[in-house]
Amino acid sequence: MSKPTSQPPQQQQRQPGRESEMTPRPQSEGKDYKAAGKLKGKAAIVTGGDSGIGRATAIAFAKEGADVAIVYLEEHDDAAKTKRLVEQEGVRCVALAGDVGDEAFCRKAIDETVKAFGHLDIVVNNAGEQHPQESLEDITSAQLERTFRTNIFSMFYLTKAAMKHLRPGASIVNTASVTAYRGNKQLLDYSSTKGAIVSFTRALSQSLAEKNIRVNAVAPGPIWTPLIPSTFDKEHVAKFGQHTPLGRAGQPDEVATCFVFLASNDSSYITGETLHPNGGDWIGS
Repeated sequence: MSKPTSQPPQQQQRQPGRESEMTPRPQSEGKDYKAAGKLKGKAAIVTGGDSGIGRATAIAFAKEGADVAIVYLEEHDDAAKTKRLVEQEGVRCVALAGDVGDEAFCRKAIDETVKAFGHLDIVVNNAGEQHPQESLEDITSAQLERTFRTNIFSMFYLTKAAMKHLRPGASIVNTASVTAYRGNKQLLDYSSTKGAIVSFTRALSQSLAEKNIRVNAVAPGPIWTPLIPSTFDKEHVAKFGQHTPLGRAGQPDEVATCFVFLASNDSSYITGETLHPNGGDWIGS
């Protein structure tokens, strides 16, 4: 499938960004994707599921037969579109709005998911935010706490709430980032959370191995999602992803397949690992 190699200059003035305001729109569905019922009868929850990688993952899960709960902050229009796209695949979908940095909301999101579907088999911790700063001195205590709450505290909160519902064979997949391995001088706090996610994944996989619950991660490189125009200036956006060996930003549908693999029995002997859809960047792991 042909993929765009660049984006026109653009910027959004609020986070989370809106996929409906992006040009071109991210590609959420792979036209050549061949579903095989790999998740038939499963129930999944995907944070940050309204757009970007979360939307693409929710759609791919639906194509594979899973019911999907999508969790999002306040992007109601994007979430409604994702819900329609998931339901078009003949499965059930619930959309849950709230702040994953709030432990009480995470417990509620899990409860609502289990109430809707009767069980829970797959947890995808994908929600995230980033706020570039020129130096460490520019990162306020409020920004530091906010970034950690959204990006890593939420994974502790949501996964903890899900544990009583997960049975042997369940799968947890966390979204890390290439910045966990190579860093980013303007994203010190974000990069730090992504490093924490890799360690969380490895440690939790060991903790849950005896229960036959697998825990893995995906560490995307530059992917065309609403986080990009809502984070960077127009010039940065126009060149986004061109530094990779493949010379372009990736699309969400090119990452979603990693989540399908790690959530399905195709990866039954894989736990504590991280996949790297990053356009060829070498990160030395």
